[in-house]
Amino acid sequence: MQLQGSVQVLQITEVLYFPYRNRFPSMNFEAEILTAPHDNSELYVIPSMRSLTAEEYVEAFKSFLDHSTEHQCMDEFNKEEMPNIMAGLGNGKSTINVLGVGSGTGEQDLKMIRILQAAHPGVFIDNEIIEPNPQHVAAYKELVNQAPDLQNVSFIWHQLTSLEYEQQVKEKGAHKKFDFIHMIQMLYRVEDIPNTIKFFHSCLDHHGKLLIIILSDSSGWASLWKKYRHCLPSTDSGHYITSNGITDVLKRLGVEYRIYEFPSGWDITECFIEGDPVGACMMDFMTGTKNFLGTAPPGLRQRLQEALCQPECSSKKDGRIIFRNTLSMIVVES
Repeated sequence: MQLQGSVQVLQITEVLYFPYRNRFPSMNFEAEILTAPHDNSELYVIPSMRSLTAEEYVEAFKSFLDHSTEHQCMDEFNKEEMPNIMAGLGNGKSTINVLGVGSGTGEQDLKMIRILQAAHPGVFIDNEIIEPNPQHVAAYKELVNQAPDLQNVSFIWHQLTSLEYEQQVKEKGAHKKFDFIHMIQMLYRVEDIPNTIKFFHSCLDHHGKLLIIILSDSSGWASLWKKYRHCLPSTDSGHYITSNGITDVLKRLGVEYRIYEFPSGWDITECFIEGDPVGACMMDFMTGTKNFLGTAPPGLRQRLQEALCQPECSSKKDGRIIFRNTLSMIVVES
């Protein structure tokens, strides 16, 4: 135990969750900070840092989406590139099999299904979804129920992690093949990225395609993780993955791929406004920590805020601070 003025500090163990994680470990941490008031009358407890729960993650993720252009970025990719990608699927079959891995609440899935319908009118689409978060599964089902234009599309949900699905498939000995598999912003969540990619690539049918959407190495996230990692709560470095890490895996697998980059921004201005609830929620998402601004040591908060303002991470536009959220869309051939 170290004594600094009137403050006794016990070492804190913190875990950072990268954005989009749906699996949450134990939230029991090793210690709390004990602080002595100025009159030394009694000690009081400042809550220790802890990870977001599943419900808190959903709220923080929504704050990120509300203040970023991530979905608009994906819409641009859908408009400019997806029709040609979808046109080559199916090889003339009457049914096209689609698998979404970590599909979340389904908004992007349904946009891609509609593009597939337009490219292959009248063809039946068998759509399976792997998603471990029960809230997301429920929201996805509700979205489907409210969509009258999804004729000739079937939906099967697997409330599993990608690893649980893989283990289930291997235990059954059945290996269904898919014409199109997509993994959108979800590889940060898996423990063994190379084997996960290898397994799902093996699930592709002839002429099938695997779409991986991941943060670009030109994004602010890449700079934050590589150059300013000391500004973040300690974490498992295996969860830090960007496009170069994915293409390295694909090269080792010896598969063909194409990569597209689309710019995206995240307005983090409120993260620097003292007491702003939106900024606090976004910082929770940034760090995967509940009430990061209220529980992190002041030095850590300051270092992170300074890092976020660096030109490698963000830029200023009309007085706003825009964090670079550039995405890489990687299309892998079977």
